[in-house]
Amino acid sequence: MRIHFVSHISGDTKEYMNLIRGIFKHVRDSREFNIIFVSNEEIQQINRDYRGIDRVTDVISFALLDNDLSNYNAERELGDIFICVDRAKEQASEYGHSIEREIGFLSVHGYLHLCGYDHMNPEDEKVMFAKQDEILNKAGLRRG
Repeated sequence: MRIHFVSHISGDTKEYMNLIRGIFKHVRDSREFNIIFVSNEEIQQINRDYRGIDRVTDVISFALLDNDLSNYNAERELGDIFICVDRAKEQASEYGHSIEREIGFLSVHGYLHLCGYDHMNPEDEKVMFAKQDEILNKAGLRRG
């Protein structure tokens, strides 16, 4: 698996990149994807422009296979995951766990969306969240 990182925020994101690389070394997948670290303002704009929801969110994924246009790289490239670091810090505090756990959770959650998992109904949610917990547990990022 290959992960490309881009940071649109000020501050060092190397710790987050190393954390995410460590998580995904436990996942057998030969494809690649991008993780873009963004601010509250940028993720709110993305959320508004692409989802019609004018508020800050924690993570947004755009899978290449969701695109109606044919993409010759879609078999190899999964797509993009936008993670809002400021929101992740807020949520880590709200949930009483580390920023590492939250960034890890958001990266795995976004990755599973790129792979076609969803949580729009209880059955799908159960499957996706079990897979999410499996990956995070293997990486040592258990809840609580």
